[in-house]
Amino acid sequence: MITISKLVASCFGIGYIRGGGTIAAALTAAAWYLTPLNTAGYTTGLIVAVIVVFVGTWVASKTERDWGKDSSRVVIDEVAGMCVTLLFVPVKFWYVVAGLILFRFFDIAKPLLIRKTESLPGGWGVMADDVVAGIYSNLLLQLVLWFNLF
Repeated sequence: MITISKLVASCFGIGYIRGGGTIAAALTAAAWYLTPLNTAGYTTGLIVAVIVVFVGTWVASKTERDWGKDSSRVVIDEVAGMCVTLLFVPVKFWYVVAGLILFRFFDIAKPLLIRKTESLPGGWGVMADDVVAGIYSNLLLQLVLWFNLF
């Protein structure tokens, strides 16, 4: 039975598609680029990111009972990670693309203790690795901005 939790966790079915994590991250990057999330002094983007993280944690915990630990059907964690990646970054095409590439690298490779965060209980373990991957990606984007690399 499909519940609201499963719909939200799978981002309305994206999690059922092969490569759903990448698709969810790419769609989030596109939505971030096409909507003015950061035009109000980054406040709106921060609010969106916080809401996605907490709602994602809740629905990931609820769906874990039916789908198991960190199911590939749960892709709201990728949405949260992309939101964190793009926080406080100017909404310019190449920054968004770089953010997507960096985030997917960190999310898939899971270096620098990212993998350890998966052992957190419930929805926190599902969300934490993507949030940390988003933080690392964001830090690298901030360095790009600081050094005016592109």
